[in-house]
Amino acid sequence: MSIADSSLPPAEAGSDEERSRSPSQASRRACIELPVERWRHGAVTHEQDLIAEEMPVALVYHGVPHVVMLATPADLEDYAVGFTLSEGLVARPEEIRGVEVSYGEESAEVRITVAWERFSALLDRRRNLTGRSGCGLCGQETVEAAVREVKSVGPGVRLSAAELHQAIAELAHRQPVNARTGSVHAAAWVVPGRGIQVVREDVGRHNALDKTIGALVRSGLDPAAGALLLTSRASFEMVQKSAAVGVSLVAAFSAPTAFAVRLAERAGLTLVAFAREHQHVVYAHPWRLESP
Repeated sequence: MSIADSSLPPAEAGSDEERSRSPSQASRRACIELPVERWRHGAVTHEQDLIAEEMPVALVYHGVPHVVMLATPADLEDYAVGFTLSEGLVARPEEIRGVEVSYGEESAEVRITVAWERFSALLDRRRNLTGRSGCGLCGQETVEAAVREVKSVGPGVRLSAAELHQAIAELAHRQPVNARTGSVHAAAWVVPGRGIQVVREDVGRHNALDKTIGALVRSGLDPAAGALLLTSRASFEMVQKSAAVGVSLVAAFSAPTAFAVRLAERAGLTLVAFAREHQHVVYAHPWRLESP
């Protein structure tokens, strides 16, 4: 998958390591500073506190509103590309022709253009409604539309247990917004032999995943060449989005759902949950995770 030759702007310059060390424009949009009254052990102090930003983000295709989601207003170009792909609105990255973001005081709008034949099909499944930041299948009108089957992910990548646990330990230091606010999710892309290569954050777990997918595609990278590490639970829609772009191994910090496990089994995707520094549980296709 590559859109390197398209008109889309590249992902934000600078390595993810550099982004984690210093506040980028994206992370500055992601949180605000407010005065608070802090109570601790019976003592009250007045301080400044950083909190995560959240606002309505409208996704508009060819001037037609599609959906409004609550999201962290950072890396929205990545979000638009990732959402468009993971929701199956286009079949290939090159069918996304352009992305433009504009910010208001309390909202943002992302204008997306896609191949005309895809836009015609998109009109048939148009969703003019609001989604919460925690929303996955919200807004679909039928079960068939919500529970999209995905193709088999193919052989994919193999990752050692040691590499997985190293990435889990590293991710805590690769979340600048969460380090400041303590309230956002992250999705990381892990490449065998190279570790974490891309991380994106958002108040919504689905949004963080879409941003990571979008960042990869905008950089000309194939999501299927790595595994995804999620700080959230492994729910159906997280597996669905990952499989839709060919990712073959997903590891989540929290629990899976039975619905997600069944989809992972059908898609041939290795699903790992309860992934912590010294433990994990494999729920589907364990052969991709090489144990000592």
